[in-house]
Amino acid sequence: MKLKGKAKLLRVFIGEADRVYQRPLYEAIVYGAKKYGMAGITVHRGIMSFGASSRIHTSKIFALADDLPIIVEIVDSTEKVEGFLHILELLIEKSGGGGMITMEQVDVIRYQPQSK
Repeated sequence: MKLKGKAKLLRVFIGEADRVYQRPLYEAIVYGAKKYGMAGITVHRGIMSFGASSRIHTSKIFALADDLPIIVEIVDSTEKVEGFLHILELLIEKSGGGGMITMEQVDVIRYQPQSK
């Protein structure tokens, strides 16, 4: 797949404890994106956050660290990202969790597999 120039970055903010179909929501998103044929996806685990509920989530030793922030980033063409957005929203809705989804224009400079 060739991906260069203008593309979309979809960023999804969810909680580590969010689950759907007996698996973490972020895993369901990754496998769903792979099945949909997305160009790439990365999951980041945060150390501290708060969102719409205003509840602080932190990895500090004396705080409850059961629901750390997760950021999922997906990059692909505008058409692919907008097509996958419906699936993504269904997964989040099914999980019953909160979250936020953002989308922005990006310039892809390089996209190629490892040459091993």
